[in-house]
Amino acid sequence: MFAVSWRVIWRAAPSPSPLLRPTHPGLTCVSTLGKKDLVDFPVLNEDELDEQFVRGSGPGGQATNKTSNCVVLKHIPTGIVVKCHQTRSVDINRKRAREIMREKLDVAYKGDLSEVLVKKRESEMKKQEKRRKANENLERKRLFKESLSTGSKPENGSA
Repeated sequence: MFAVSWRVIWRAAPSPSPLLRPTHPGLTCVSTLGKKDLVDFPVLNEDELDEQFVRGSGPGGQATNKTSNCVVLKHIPTGIVVKCHQTRSVDINRKRAREIMREKLDVAYKGDLSEVLVKKRESEMKKQEKRRKANENLERKRLFKESLSTGSKPENGSA
């Protein structure tokens, strides 16, 4: 049910304006968890994509060296290239390459306002807040132990 409504929303999203061309074509993309709630990515036009299937690299031996299941996807207007060889299946690699391309286009078109970077910034802020609270708690415990140790020494010395 959720996936069907998500696809409908995805297809209904407007295409990006030609005025929003990227100023830096070499921007990197950061993959985030919880991608399902990120629905404001640009829609990919298949006419603007150049897709190739090449042989992958890495561990796997002969199976990897002989099969062409690595997908190289190029967005012609921006020149962004995505290479995906995460699984042995060409279909899954094609789907994942398109997801990564959408994320990269979002970063390229929107810059710092892209949903990927906003989510990354939010998670970093949460981590910093958590770390700050932990440090405050540790400092409180340290001060409490110091007060106990200084408070107990005069009692031991007088007894």
